[in-house]
Amino acid sequence: MNFLPLGLFAAGLLFCLVCHLSVLYALAFGYVVFFTYGRYCRLSVRELLGLSWQGIWTIRMVLMVFGLIGLITATWRASGTIPFLVYEAGQIISPHAFLLLTFLLNAMLSILIGTSFGTVATMGVICMSIGNVMDCSPVLLSGAVLSGIYVGDRCSPLSTSALVVAAITKTDLFANLRRMAVRAAVPVLLSCLFYGAAGFYTASGAVDLSVLDRFQEDFVFTWLVLLPAVVVIVMSLLRIAVWKTMLVSIAAALGLCLFLQDMDWRTLLPMLLTGYETADPALSKMLNGGGLLSMAQPAVLVALSCSYAGIFEKTDLLDGIKGGIRRLARMITAFGCTIVVSLASVAIACNQTLSSIMVQELCQSLYDDKEEMALALEDTTIVLAALVPWSVAAAVPLAALGASSWGIAAAVYLYLQPLWSWLRTSFRKREQGA
Repeated sequence: MNFLPLGLFAAGLLFCLVCHLSVLYALAFGYVVFFTYGRYCRLSVRELLGLSWQGIWTIRMVLMVFGLIGLITATWRASGTIPFLVYEAGQIISPHAFLLLTFLLNAMLSILIGTSFGTVATMGVICMSIGNVMDCSPVLLSGAVLSGIYVGDRCSPLSTSALVVAAITKTDLFANLRRMAVRAAVPVLLSCLFYGAAGFYTASGAVDLSVLDRFQEDFVFTWLVLLPAVVVIVMSLLRIAVWKTMLVSIAAALGLCLFLQDMDWRTLLPMLLTGYETADPALSKMLNGGGLLSMAQPAVLVALSCSYAGIFEKTDLLDGIKGGIRRLARMITAFGCTIVVSLASVAIACNQTLSSIMVQELCQSLYDDKEEMALALEDTTIVLAALVPWSVAAAVPLAALGASSWGIAAAVYLYLQPLWSWLRTSFRKREQGA
């Protein structure tokens, strides 16, 4: 019986994907299915609603960060921070090298500050704006950003994902980081080669950058406009919480809007809600976007998916799966099985934390070494979460970038990391067997 709700949910997801409907419909349908199953398991309506709210309440900080991302992407545009960086970068960066540079810059910043969301809201948005000027492919560009932000999300000492994995597997964080760095070398190198080649063959050699001169007509440019970006870097190095860092950066950007760019509150307040919109049509493709409403859909998506968590815990929904997992592991190795379970968990849970907990619970019996279990989680659940379009790991960055889900197809690092780790573990097992 416990396979039926999961099957119905999977069918709902597939239907929405085939019919090009919002996955919100599938998630809402899934909630009805799991709620009904909870009633079948003799849980009261009040208890089920309480469990649902409990799941949402656990991610209240995540939802707040979503709102801050919407605000920071709008205020950085209005304050001149993004226009200034786009203007300066456009003068010196070759279009042929920009895809590779986008991947490397986002990877380095994500390692530095330890957050994919913080990186995409700052460096990711900047790179997208510059890339639009250079007429780069938006699919390749968003793929390069997605790849870069999850290099650090996986193996930065400041990453909450790395901390969660270390906590649930009871392993040493820094020992995990050293092993993750070794495993990441080949996937990162291959990603560099891909984006370098893609940039060389797809970029136009003749890009008209004259439109950038219009920035100087619409904005006051001084080095002061870099203050919001400097705040993010400095406070991250000081290991100050992401939400506090973002709040200070937003405050700095608002100050620049009012006192440097000469905006008034009547213009500023609606912008915080709906996003920045330039009056110059020539600049709209590069600058328009951000605002609280831009993050509304991802927030609803995550809230719905997290409402499932309590129901899963109170029912036997996942119990019957463990036997099938052990049989699958004998066919495709423990790591291969972890990949399959991770994709299924992310599709249901839609976030890295809950998925990591589910995968650790379902797959821990496959690993004798808890350190290997930790690496398996980092190389599967943490990166594969960004390949599921309706998961928070994919939906939030894409929303911040204003990009379509096709960007996932070009996020090659997210494919290479689990594939390389699978090949490594399979080869090592074969050597041990010999």
